[in-house]
Amino acid sequence: MSDVNAYIFFNGNCADAMKFYEQALGGSLRMVKASDTPGGSGDAIMHAHLGLASGGVLLASDWMDDKNPYPGMHGFRVYLGCPTVADAQRAYDALAAGAKSVELPFGKTFWSDGFGMITDKFGTGWMVGAEQKEQG
Repeated sequence: MSDVNAYIFFNGNCADAMKFYEQALGGSLRMVKASDTPGGSGDAIMHAHLGLASGGVLLASDWMDDKNPYPGMHGFRVYLGCPTVADAQRAYDALAAGAKSVELPFGKTFWSDGFGMITDKFGTGWMVGAEQKEQG
């Protein structure tokens, strides 16, 4: 079985976004600038890899197509499943700092004891949820 990971494109602010996600979610961030590649120049991020402490991976880059404008982020959300409600609440709160919008405040739903949806300050849509219902 293969892994499925989100690969997000940013409009020139990939480095800032990925550093924010590293702070918010923990993990280890590696980035390659265009200037680090053969024949490349500039500070645009060609590839970013955030290995989360939980074992997940978030991948990203700046939009590099000079023939087509950046299309923006729409039609998807990144789902972050956390083992406990407390973990999910912490992640949601961290990602919500400076958020553009809150689509669903974090709280109990019929399928999870903790779930919420936001669009963060970089325009990335997130769904954050606790994977297991609390016992009791």
